[in-house]
Amino acid sequence: MVYIRYKDWKGEKQIHTKRGFPTKREALEYEREFLLKKSKDVTMGFPKFVEIYMEDIKPRIKLNTYLTKKHIIETKILPYFEKKSLSEVSVTDVIQWQNELLGMRDEHDRPYSQTYLRTVQNQLNAIFNHAERYYDLSVNPAKKAGKMGKAKSKEMLFWTKDEYLKFAEVMKEKPVSYYAFEILYWTGIREGELLALEKGDFNISERKLSINKSFQHLQGEDYITSPKTEKSNRMIELPEFLCQEMEDYFGMLYGCDEHTRLFTFSKSYLHHEMDRGAKQAGVKRIRIHDIRHSHVAHLIELGFSPVAIAERMGHESISVTFNYSHLYPSKQKMLAEKLNGERGLDAESLFSLSDGGGDKDHDSDRAFGGGFDRLGNFRANGKLHIRNGQRDKARTLNGLGRKIILYRAGVVAADDAFKIVHISSCNLFQMRLGSPQGTWA
Repeated sequence: MVYIRYKDWKGEKQIHTKRGFPTKREALEYEREFLLKKSKDVTMGFPKFVEIYMEDIKPRIKLNTYLTKKHIIETKILPYFEKKSLSEVSVTDVIQWQNELLGMRDEHDRPYSQTYLRTVQNQLNAIFNHAERYYDLSVNPAKKAGKMGKAKSKEMLFWTKDEYLKFAEVMKEKPVSYYAFEILYWTGIREGELLALEKGDFNISERKLSINKSFQHLQGEDYITSPKTEKSNRMIELPEFLCQEMEDYFGMLYGCDEHTRLFTFSKSYLHHEMDRGAKQAGVKRIRIHDIRHSHVAHLIELGFSPVAIAERMGHESISVTFNYSHLYPSKQKMLAEKLNGERGLDAESLFSLSDGGGDKDHDSDRAFGGGFDRLGNFRANGKLHIRNGQRDKARTLNGLGRKIILYRAGVVAADDAFKIVHISSCNLFQMRLGSPQGTWA
């Protein structure tokens, strides 16, 4: 038995006892580590400091976050550093640890994903940051070693509206699955938020859905917790058709009151239904969380602002919303065309042509998407429009609905439906009609 006197964090004297050591050596080692731990000495063993770290953060984080951290530490970190003291872990130790993880393969001979490697790296970094900030560790070796993996996955999968509608049609044979996926797709809420929903969270008359809790199944037990972040507590506006569908669903539930959980199945049930529905509908299989991405993608397609999307989704920061900027790439083309149209409303800005031709004309071509070259040909949108002796074919310039006829001598309309575009007021050029060649003023 060891009998240890020490002072706690208040400076008050305390006594700690522990029995059951097979040898005196082990008892003495335990006493040494215990005193180092209480004195916050960085020469304590790395496993002992991990205990301190977990005790410090446990009251501040959610249970599922704590269990995730615990699993990563026990399986990916402690086995590599358990024989070292906290202060003995060097930059080279961390680099060797990174290399070990980078070389690991699963049963299918696949390496760890880049995002998982970054998650593991961040956990080691968090341990040393804690030691550096609160326990006077001189340097964080994980920070000096550099990052491993990537913060974001290479690809974010989502369904288009058409793909989802095909999937939803298949789901109709199981109403509970159909209504669950309807809520997921048309509101963008998280899986845990869906499973925590009660009838009382819906205000059908005002077409609103209150998100204020989340469901978790941890260590064999069901937990109802607060949502993921503070911003996740939110009120979502619902479309009329979804309100009608939910009223139909309420009527299907026996004895349904304000506190009735609407979906009592497990997350694995949803994943199974995703497998079944995607296969039957002939659409790509995505993750349940990717349905949330699909909702964001649909909102982008409808033209809503990042601020409005972030508020609806409960994103902690608008920067999270910008992670979806690559979705629906056609929007980027549409955006550019619309900007062209806005720019083209100002003739002076659009036709910024130099008087004198030559290289300046090429400069205007590069700057504004259109310009005349030395031969009097007009270049726009990467194409060369060659004068045919009378007039060029009508062209759409920079996304404008107005058709422009180009002459070497100037710019005139294709027919009576289009006005002459006269730029002389801008002092850039004027038309010299009656001359087969024309001249620039």
